[in-house]
Amino acid sequence: MKTQLTGRVWKYGDDVNTDVIFPGKYTYSISDPKEMALHALEDLDTGFVAAVRPGDILVAGKNWGCGSSREQAVVCLKEAGVGAIVARSFARIYFRNAINQALPIVTCNAVDGVENGDEIMVDFAAGTVTTPRGTFTFPPLPAEVLEIIEDGGLIPHVRKQLGK
Repeated sequence: MKTQLTGRVWKYGDDVNTDVIFPGKYTYSISDPKEMALHALEDLDTGFVAAVRPGDILVAGKNWGCGSSREQAVVCLKEAGVGAIVARSFARIYFRNAINQALPIVTCNAVDGVENGDEIMVDFAAGTVTTPRGTFTFPPLPAEVLEIIEDGGLIPHVRKQLGK
């Protein structure tokens, strides 16, 4: 995994729940990740799916991903091309699901230093988010987490560790 990512910001607020990230009405009718991506954030930002580019970075306030434990709320964003999520705080299960699905995720107050469309750089190993308005810090991602992301998620990582 590259330890640095530069991307365009999509800025959101506090308490964005999993039903807003991936509408619950599709939970049992859509299983293909590519189709999930077509519905990412549709109830929050109707222009997101048409305009998101590979490597874009979501930056949000507190409690991103609260709500249910459904992995679709991570899968749809990753499949849409989101390169990372930076938020003031995350719901614990969302944080874990993101790591399991190899979507880099960091807890940082960078939301205070960005606007929609800004270009920012996240250095996962150094623990910095560089924005047009300053640099924000976070605890660097541990080597074990970087390995899981590099391997494509928890299941591929475990298979690799087991030699399968």
